[in-house]
Amino acid sequence: MNTTEFRKRGKEMIDYVADYIETIEQRSVYPDVQPGYLRSLIPEEVPVEPEMYEDVVKDIERVIMPGVTHWHSPFFYAYFPTASSFPAMLADMLCGAIGCIGFSWAASPACTELETVMLDWLGKMINLPENFLAGTTGCGGGVIQGTASEATLMSLLAARSRIVRWIQADNPDRTESEIFSKLVAYSSDQAHSSVERAGLIGGVTMKKVPTDEKFSVQGEALKKMVERDRRAGLIPFYFCATLGTTASCAFDNIIELGPLCNAAKMWMHIDAAYAGSAFICPEFRPLLNGVEFADSFNFNAHKWLLVNFDCSVMWVKERADIIGAFKMDPLYLKHDHQESGLVTDYRHWQIPLGRRFRSLKLWFVFRLYGLRGLQDHIRKGSNELNETLLKRINSTRKIHMVPCQLSGKFVLRFAVCARTTELHHVRESWAHITDLASELLQELPH
Repeated sequence: MNTTEFRKRGKEMIDYVADYIETIEQRSVYPDVQPGYLRSLIPEEVPVEPEMYEDVVKDIERVIMPGVTHWHSPFFYAYFPTASSFPAMLADMLCGAIGCIGFSWAASPACTELETVMLDWLGKMINLPENFLAGTTGCGGGVIQGTASEATLMSLLAARSRIVRWIQADNPDRTESEIFSKLVAYSSDQAHSSVERAGLIGGVTMKKVPTDEKFSVQGEALKKMVERDRRAGLIPFYFCATLGTTASCAFDNIIELGPLCNAAKMWMHIDAAYAGSAFICPEFRPLLNGVEFADSFNFNAHKWLLVNFDCSVMWVKERADIIGAFKMDPLYLKHDHQESGLVTDYRHWQIPLGRRFRSLKLWFVFRLYGLRGLQDHIRKGSNELNETLLKRINSTRKIHMVPCQLSGKFVLRFAVCARTTELHHVRESWAHITDLASELLQELPH
C-alpha cells in the first residue's frame, strides 16, 4: 500500500468507524457465538499471495463483528465504562503513525515531555497537592501506566524496595530475603482482585482489612491489624486504599488511614481506578481529601475521561522512590541529558521498557473539550436533564411522579403509594422510566 492508496483507504476507514458508532445501538450488544466460532470462518494458514484490500474490509463484518461485544453501545451495562471520543481516536492514529518507542527522553523528547506536562495539567484539574506535580523543580510527578493493575504493582514494588533500604540502613546484616519473608501489605476486603494479584507478583503477604457497613475501611480496623502483625514480628509496609470499589463504589476513609500509614512508615497507595475522573468536578473533589497523606495515587482516565484505553494515570510524591526501585542504565540507553534534572526517562517508572505516545490522547481531549466540557461529561445526569426526564414521564400520563431537592440536586422520587400496587406495576413503571431515559440520552450530542 503506497501513500496514495493509504489516503484513500484511510478516509474509507474513518467513514466505516463513524458509521459503526452512529449505528452501534442497532447491533446486538452481546455476540451470539460459541467458542471457536472464528476458526471456521478463515483459512487454516496465512495466504501465500497478497489479497485485495476490499476483501479484507468485507471480512470485518463477516468475521470480526459477529464476535464483538460492543462496549460503546448504549445498552452495554457490564464490567465498567470505557471511555472513547473522536479526538482521542484521532490522537491514537497520530500515535501509531509517529510510532516512537518512548523509553527515554532521547528516544523521542516530545513523547516524554508532553506526558510530564499533561500529568501536571490533569493533576491541577483534580487539585492534587503541589508535591505530586513535576513542574520544573518538583520531586514528584505523573506517569501514564497501561492499567490501574500496573500502577498498583509499581507502587507495591517501590514500597518494598524503600522498606528494605530503610531496614538495611539501620541493620546492614539483615538480608533482603529475610526481610521479604516478614513483609505484610494490606488492602480493603472490597479491593479489586488486581491488588491481591500485585501481592502475589511482588512475593509479599497481602492481608484484607474488614470494612464497615458501608463497605469502607476505617482507621481503627487497619490499626488493629498492623499492631497485631507487629507484635508477631512481621513488617507492615504498604496499604492500598480504594476510592470507588468495584462492587459498590465504596470509599475508604483516607483522612483517617493516611496519618496512620504515615506514622507507621507504611506506603499508602490510593486506587481510584473508576471514580477518580469525577474529581475534576469541584462538588466531587472533597471525596479525595486525604490524598495529601498518600505516597502514590492512580485512576483510569480511560474509564470516564473520554480517553481511549489504555491510559491509566499515576502520580508519586517522591519519584526517586519509584525510579530507585527499577533503575537500570545500560550504555546503549544512556544519553547526554539524563542527568540534567529536567529530563524524565519513563522506562524507570514502569514494567515494560518501551511505551507508546499515549499523552497525545490527553492533549487532544483536554484541548478539544476543555475542562468545562469534561466536567459536563462527568455530570451528564444534570439537574436540567432530570427535570426534562420528569416532564416526559408526567406528560405521557402512564405514571405520575414528583421531584425533591437533595443537596442542590434535582432528584426524581419514586414512592409506592396505592394499596393496590403490586410488584408487576413497579416493574412496568421502571421499564417505562428507563425507556424514556434512554431516549433522552440518545438525543444528547456525542
